[in-house]
Amino acid sequence: MNKMVKLITAFLLFFALSAAPAMASDTIKIGVQAPTTGQYANEGQGIDQGVRLIAEQVNAKGGILGKQIEIFTCDDEGTAMKAAICAKDLVNKGVIGVIGSYTSTCAEAAQATYYRAGVLQTTDGTSDSLTEHGYWTFFRNSFPNSAEASYTANYFINVMKYKKIAIITDFSSYSTGLGSSVEAEIKKLGGNIVYQGKIKAGAQNYTPVLTKIKSKRPDVIYFSGYYNEAGLLRSQQMQLGVTADFYGSNACDNPDYIKLAGKSAEGSFLINVPSPELLPYDLAINFLKDYRAKYNMDPPSIWTLLNIDGMRAFLYAIEQTGSTDTKKIAAYLHTLKEYPGITGPIQWAADGNRTGSAHQTYEYQADGSKKIIYPVVN
Repeated sequence: MNKMVKLITAFLLFFALSAAPAMASDTIKIGVQAPTTGQYANEGQGIDQGVRLIAEQVNAKGGILGKQIEIFTCDDEGTAMKAAICAKDLVNKGVIGVIGSYTSTCAEAAQATYYRAGVLQTTDGTSDSLTEHGYWTFFRNSFPNSAEASYTANYFINVMKYKKIAIITDFSSYSTGLGSSVEAEIKKLGGNIVYQGKIKAGAQNYTPVLTKIKSKRPDVIYFSGYYNEAGLLRSQQMQLGVTADFYGSNACDNPDYIKLAGKSAEGSFLINVPSPELLPYDLAINFLKDYRAKYNMDPPSIWTLLNIDGMRAFLYAIEQTGSTDTKKIAAYLHTLKEYPGITGPIQWAADGNRTGSAHQTYEYQADGSKKIIYPVVN
């Protein structure tokens, strides 16, 4: 009897092992690494929902290469430690590509794992360091800090002609990198930075920093951090009577900025690529319509759509190459010339940077909407 049990057990084990590759090949597995909980939860949820909507639409048409798209989501909670864990988890699940994460810090914490496993990664992270490692697996679906820094410096010095500039960053790689780039570009143009300092993300009271800034009497305060801190900074700035113009960087583009800043949001400014509702492309108009119909809400910000474009390009490359070999897919992605994206034409440089730039300056209105003030749109 024991011999029979051992034989049956061995047979079942052999069957399970031999069947695993066949079962794994029945679907095309795509991972989502995003902060679906924590302080950036609405951004992470937007990315996850957008990816799942695209997968649902593709699957309804028969999938790709005769296979259905299967989505695996890992919540990195917006922390580097959890991001590294997510990367290992998604690789173990057999994904061939990963969408995410929302922050540069989390994207970078996962990069090496995806590279070693030959898993493609596309992220909206803007830190320039993301493309400095030489990972053939990496594709940025947004634009780097350096592009926004050049735009910001030119706007401050040559357009607005600010004479005294204050810069605030937090300690994240995104914020520090962007703040440093903006500072360097401003100095290149002969600008005068009267204050440069850091705040701790997650703190609630920023009045000590704002009080120091008030004594410098700047014309403008520029914050290169995330929307939660930006909303509190703007509110507390107005409470202290600091009259400088307030500008948030691209990561301040989120409805929660309005909630946290309250009435103080009116008259503040944002520098970013075009907002979802302002995108002129038919692809964008149709996707927003589908997203609203599916989830009864708008995407939280442009970051959802940028990530969706990364997802769409991955799937397109799989279809065009007729392969799930990530080396072949990556090579094909580098040949794309102005692939039609929801957020505009897409193509990548050899280092994985999305080429081009489309930054704009917005002013928040009393109703919370954004008005483009530069470049002027007729």
